[in-house]
Amino acid sequence: MKAPGEFRIVENLQQYGQDIRHEQLRYHTKRVLVSKEFTFDAAHHLHAYEGKCKNLHGHTYKAVYGISGYVNEIGLTLDFGEIKDIWKARIEPYLDHRYLNETLPPMNTTAENMVVWLYEQMETALQSDEMQAKARGGRVEFVRLYETPTSYAEARREWMSE
Repeated sequence: MKAPGEFRIVENLQQYGQDIRHEQLRYHTKRVLVSKEFTFDAAHHLHAYEGKCKNLHGHTYKAVYGISGYVNEIGLTLDFGEIKDIWKARIEPYLDHRYLNETLPPMNTTAENMVVWLYEQMETALQSDEMQAKARGGRVEFVRLYETPTSYAEARREWMSE
């Protein structure tokens, strides 16, 4: 056995069913948060606002989701691919390379309004019967929407019922 941090080549790859049993795959039954980031490019402008954002302009946005749930029998809360699938099918088509004032519900397309819409879309998808079977209590805990690398709006679960 080598010291921690010392480089070595694995000689015997651990084998499922031989070196680790199925009941050992889940280490705990706690709620865990997983996070996934997405970027999209879009144009918008603000209404009833005096400043440069009243003019049509674009951003490279970054949306960061924090989603929690209970681990399944192999230790996964929610596969990152499942989160990506929801994003690609139900959210991104309204955002990427789009004019947001046209594709989002009637609203002023501020980061503050958009982050709540992003929260609602993912939460609705996670609460579907299909996803609840996969996500085991999966729910959105927060969404951050970066409009620039240094400026973001955030929606949190505890604020959504206020």
